Amino acid sequence: MKPSLFLLLSAALPLAAQGASCLPVADLIARDSQYEEATRVGDAAFLENHLADDFVWVHNLVSSIDDKAAVVARAKKPASIPKARTTSGVQAQVLGDTVVLRGQSTVDAWNADGKTWRSNRYQFMRTYVNTPAGCKLLAVQTMKVWSSEAEKAGAAAAAKAASR
Repeated sequence: MKPSLFLLLSAALPLAAQGASCLPVADLIARDSQYEEATRVGDAAFLENHLADDFVWVHNLVSSIDDKAAVVARAKKPASIPKARTTSGVQAQVLGDTVVLRGQSTVDAWNADGKTWRSNRYQFMRTYVNTPAGCKLLAVQTMKVWSSEAEKAGAAAAAKAASR
């Protein structure tokens, strides 16, 4: 009986050594929040470990595509550090070893005065996959859906039109 228990445990060890799974979904959503914070503060080490080697990030407004190297390089030398990055309305779709998270991410960025900030909200989809090295972020697509600057401009235009 002891030899078979030993064989069972030794077979399970490689599975445990593979790293964290993408499931349960609640844990993945918490890890995804860590991704948002790492992106905000420029935590290149976290991103290096968290992103799949063939990671891709598609940005709709600037019509650009970043790979893992570009994201990690930007994290090492951030142009600025936003005030906050928060997610809301996060939902998950699971199929086998793949989990797609979708929701909204709000980025609050400091204005030049260092006292006020502007906000941009993005719809996102993030695809996570289980790999031998653990759960990795494979792909991101973001689409800007709202801006406090656009809202201010719209309010100013409406006020100007109302004063005529």
